[in-house]
Amino acid sequence: MRPYPCNSPQAAARIVALATLADGNICKVEVDVLDRLRVHEQLGLVRAEFHAVVHTLCEDLLMPAHLTWADACRVDPRALAGLMAEVADRDLRLKVLHLCISVIEADERVAEGEAVVLVAAVEHWGLHREMLRELPKRGVEHA
Repeated sequence: MRPYPCNSPQAAARIVALATLADGNICKVEVDVLDRLRVHEQLGLVRAEFHAVVHTLCEDLLMPAHLTWADACRVDPRALAGLMAEVADRDLRLKVLHLCISVIEADERVAEGEAVVLVAAVEHWGLHREMLRELPKRGVEHA
């Protein structure tokens, strides 16, 4: 994967893009959420810059020869850790995590690849407590 400066809008956008692509496709409802939330603006990018990050991520994911798209969307744990390390600011981490959750939940299902991205973010960023605090806000019932 190509490196981005730590805490750059591109580093943050790449993680949101990865969450969007993690199930192997981008559906209209996910694109609608990206647009409605103005994800590019929230991350400090213009729309074209966000699209460039998505395009570059797709190129990077397809680098290994002869992979299927579904295989290409899987990022090995070391590379995933590297992507997560490029976002070190706590507030930016929380923003990226919330944006990822919004995009992933858009189609009302969480695919395995999407879960991998969310778990990696929570684990690498130490946001376990924040996730638990979000459960009541998201309408999840708890015992």
